[in-house]
Amino acid sequence: MRNIAIFASGSGTNAENITRYFTNSENVKVALVLSNNRNVGVHERVNKLGVPSFVFSRDEFAAGTPILEKLAEYDVCFIVLAGFMNKISDVILRAFPGKIVNIHPALLPRYGGKGMYGMHVHEAVVKAGEKESGITIHYVNERYDEGGIIFQASCPVLPSDTPEEVANKVHALEYKHYPCVIERLLLTD
Repeated sequence: MRNIAIFASGSGTNAENITRYFTNSENVKVALVLSNNRNVGVHERVNKLGVPSFVFSRDEFAAGTPILEKLAEYDVCFIVLAGFMNKISDVILRAFPGKIVNIHPALLPRYGGKGMYGMHVHEAVVKAGEKESGITIHYVNERYDEGGIIFQASCPVLPSDTPEEVANKVHALEYKHYPCVIERLLLTD
C-alpha cells in the first residue's frame, strides 16, 4: 500500500475527489491531509471520509521538520498538492525528490508563477482572449509552477465565456484527470 498525503488550503473539492477515488484501492491510500488553514472546508470533507487532517503554521511549513515528522508517522511516500497556497520548503523538497505533484488551472508555462492561482488565472485567460485553457499536472520544485510537466488537458474558451465558466470547465478536467495521473505515477514508480 502506498500512503499519500494531500496538502490543501481551501474548500477541498480536489482533495475530496482524490480521496474518494482511492477509497477502495488496494494500492494507494490517502493517509492524511495537511493544511495551513484551520477554517476551511477541506477538513470536514476528508474527515467525513475517514481521513485525518492536521493544521500547521506557516512557520512550521517553512521549517519543514514538523511536517516531515507527521508524514513519517503516517508512512507517506508521495505528496499531492490540491489548492495548497504555501511554497514547499527546501527541507520537504529534499526529503521527497520527484515525489511531490501539483495541479495548476492553466496550460503552463502560460499563466503560472507567484500570484497566479484560482480565479486570477481564469480572469487572465479571458482577458487575454485565449481560445483554450486547461490543467497542468507537474512536479514541484523550488520555483512556483516551474517543475517538470507530467500531464496537460485542455478545454475550449469561447469568446462569450466568463472567468467563472472557464473555472467550471477547468474544474471538470481536474476532477477527471488528477486522481488517474496520481495513480499512474504511483503504480509505475
